[in-house]
Amino acid sequence: MAESALPFPTRPGFDEETARAELYGLLAGLLAAPPADELLARLRVAVTEAPAPGGVLEVPWQALVAQARALSAQQVRDEYEALFGGVGKPEVYLYASHYLSGFLNDKPLAALREALAALGLARAEGVSEPEDHLAFLCEVMRFLIAGDDAEVCNLARQHAFFARHLHPWVPALCDALQAHPAAHFYAALAELLRAFVQVEAQAFEMA
Repeated sequence: MAESALPFPTRPGFDEETARAELYGLLAGLLAAPPADELLARLRVAVTEAPAPGGVLEVPWQALVAQARALSAQQVRDEYEALFGGVGKPEVYLYASHYLSGFLNDKPLAALREALAALGLARAEGVSEPEDHLAFLCEVMRFLIAGDDAEVCNLARQHAFFARHLHPWVPALCDALQAHPAAHFYAALAELLRAFVQVEAQAFEMA
């Protein structure tokens, strides 16, 4: 995790939009695969105090950093594999279709692919995971926030993508993670994810 990958601005010039994009990027990095030693090492030394007290993300962010500091990199990787890996059915699914329709590779994935095509995006060649994996969706949100093409990367597109492809199902994923007895680091991540989705939803409604 880069120093800037924090859920709130921590230095001059680090604006809210950059913070949003970086947090989506961090979530993607922690959910796409068992996290690398370097990612966890940077998370352990992350700043944990928000510039102003009482921020919604501050407490769950502190809990996630605390878990990163308490667990070894191998323990976090083992937890990832126990929850999301293995052969056959994982303990916890990271795919939108599972939560939206009850089946993998179902109609929500087809709708997502249409939305991605409209944005000029597609799954990278050689990637086996379907596009409705949460890590991929977080990367799309990061792109829509931080990308240079204002015709695509704008608030209206962010809101539409978030409302259709993340907000309806991510809380259920957070429930599943926090209820699983093997989840420690990822239970803390789920709480941060839940709070972040709530903040995003409220911000979009106000906008």
